[in-house]
Amino acid sequence: MKIDFAGSTIDLKLIVLPIIYIVIGVVIFSIVKNIITKAINKKGLKITQKQRVQTLSTMIVNVIKYLIVVFVALAILSIYGINVKSIMAGLGIGTAIIGLAFQDLAKDLIAGFSIITEGEYEIGDTIEIDGFMGEVIFIGLRTTRIRNVKGATKIVANHYMDNIINYSLNNSLAIVDVSIAYECDEDKIDEAFQHLCKKWNGKLEFATKDIEIWGVNDLADSGVVYRIAVETKPMKQFVTERFLRKEIKKCLDAAGIKIPYTQIEVHNGK
Repeated sequence: MKIDFAGSTIDLKLIVLPIIYIVIGVVIFSIVKNIITKAINKKGLKITQKQRVQTLSTMIVNVIKYLIVVFVALAILSIYGINVKSIMAGLGIGTAIIGLAFQDLAKDLIAGFSIITEGEYEIGDTIEIDGFMGEVIFIGLRTTRIRNVKGATKIVANHYMDNIINYSLNNSLAIVDVSIAYECDEDKIDEAFQHLCKKWNGKLEFATKDIEIWGVNDLADSGVVYRIAVETKPMKQFVTERFLRKEIKKCLDAAGIKIPYTQIEVHNGK
């Protein structure tokens, strides 16, 4: 359909069809985005699972958005008689050149996608890379951010995250060594440790098993070193060790058992 406007003929198809294509693109994008958003907000997912799904969905939404923009633009150009095939060929050459120029970026994106889908580590996990140990606070398509106990944050490109240690995949082991004077009675020592186990087995906040008395671990210069261990949730061994040391001290004091300490004897040369 054509109309006359200001002495010139205008083809309404050149005006209406581009608008229709744009509206169709917006509608398709909105529908896809809503479907993905509803899938993310499903109940029953853990926080880390939601974070992984959200990161992955963001990538998918962005890819779909750019594809829709490209197809709508090409469809509109074809309306105006522009040779779309030549443009597609040009895009192919341009993509190859850009790919060569941004190889590291492509590696990061591929590695980020792999990390998210395979679950090599998740937000909240404690990992170590190149001697830097900390908690994962962000996983993106390009980078991963790790924060240590002092608050320092290390940002690592994803294609370098290929040699990490993940401390959160399995339970940890809290180990406490306690030195006791040689002259102390062994029966009293065993009784004190059994009292410790009876008091705290099943009550330690982060323990996954009962306390184990491994026995004599070393015959040191100042005393006999006993080792006590308990399995804990991942990365909860340190707080459990601190708590156990306090409780062991209480049990030994109550039983009158001495914990030796270094002493220096000074002899007068007269």
